[in-house]
Amino acid sequence: MSGLADRTALEFRALAPDLVQSLGDFFESLAASDGAFFHPHPLTRESARQLCEYQGRDLYFVAVCDSRVHGYGLLRGWDEGYAVPSLGIALSPDARGSGLARAFMLFLHSAARLRGAPRIRLTVFRDNVRAVALYRSLGYRFETKNSEEDVGFLDILSGGS
Repeated sequence: MSGLADRTALEFRALAPDLVQSLGDFFESLAASDGAFFHPHPLTRESARQLCEYQGRDLYFVAVCDSRVHGYGLLRGWDEGYAVPSLGIALSPDARGSGLARAFMLFLHSAARLRGAPRIRLTVFRDNVRAVALYRSLGYRFETKNSEEDVGFLDILSGGS
């Protein structure tokens, strides 16, 4: 929590070209620390550049404090024609335990709801105990995907978080 406690302004922002450097730094840090749990795409500076220039229907956001990315979230699948987006979220190690993950998840739920999604899906490694606990506390219901992962679903148009 100390990483965010003394900062004054936290905002959730859609990706934009001015975030390429900070998102690239975040991806490199994440890849070095725990890319095993989060890998929706390569965690590289080139991916950061491409995402910050992206113009499709999927949604990509960051949690920014003092011009530094502390969290990254996505809702994707609309470009491929799916009505139910897949959610992904990752936080910097210094932001964990601060309450940012819950706030960011609620923000992503609202963004999906505003887009008209009836529900959200996500995939989580069972070993990612903190993430599983957060998702369960938000109302996600899980089904087995494979020997290591579960798929969680949350109905958002019927009063889910």
